[in-house]
Amino acid sequence: MFAYCPDPATLEGLQWLSCYLTTGKHMGFYLAFGTVLLLLAITAPLALLFGFGGAIAARSHFPPLSWLGKGYIAIVRGVPDIAFFLFFVIALDQGIEWLRHKVKCPDWDQPIRQGSDFLVCDIAKMPLGTSPQWIHEVYGFSLAVVTFAIVFGAFAANVLYGAMNAVPRPQIETAEAYGMTRRQAFWRIQVPQMWTYALPGLSNLWMVLIKATPLLFLLGVEDIVYWARELGGSKTAKFTDYPHGDWRMWYFLALLVFYLAFTKVSEVVLARITTRLSHGQATLGGEAQRKAK
Repeated sequence: MFAYCPDPATLEGLQWLSCYLTTGKHMGFYLAFGTVLLLLAITAPLALLFGFGGAIAARSHFPPLSWLGKGYIAIVRGVPDIAFFLFFVIALDQGIEWLRHKVKCPDWDQPIRQGSDFLVCDIAKMPLGTSPQWIHEVYGFSLAVVTFAIVFGAFAANVLYGAMNAVPRPQIETAEAYGMTRRQAFWRIQVPQMWTYALPGLSNLWMVLIKATPLLFLLGVEDIVYWARELGGSKTAKFTDYPHGDWRMWYFLALLVFYLAFTKVSEVVLARITTRLSHGQATLGGEAQRKAK
């Protein structure tokens, strides 16, 4: 329940703090935690999908497809994350607008690039200038999700590529000896068994993905880092009803606690998944379970 807040100038102590923490901007701060969790919920499976596709392509016996998969892994892993994030978002946004411009404004007679400016007709802009604010926010968030998925998909592809190769070859040969095709052996034998080898690398990748979520701030999305800096900076009575000094340390301390708690929960969940996947496997984890019985 929100605190009753009359004139802030008449408030003191805990009542002042309770009213301060329930302002409209603080509601945006609290919702930003949901934005981070939503990013992780969408990006993780999408990155895993990119990674699985990249790993299969890299293992392909068709050279052009294999080069494509290995090139995707090498290029994305070889570029600093921040540089790729900033480049790809701009390139993707301008690429979409350029395609829309060619379709919707074929009679345009001015150059699209004018110095450092990228100019397209108004109806080709994404999103349109007349669109409501939530569409702008969803569009920016979608670009961020795609960028995150492509970047972390390359790392996931490298992990899955190694995990597929770690499955003992005799398992595949036995499946083929029983009459399975190469495709059947891959989906029924190799893929189910590879996860126990892939999970340690994917677990580390999940932790890195959690720590990378503040990059949303660089992509123009109002995430928890944006709000922590915005709300924690010094505020004077001239610009706000709740003046205060530099409180950024306390806001970023709250973010520290949030990330530590979230990574701890992730460690517990991943440990349980590892135990489940190791059951009956010829790995150190599976051998430890067998001896424990």
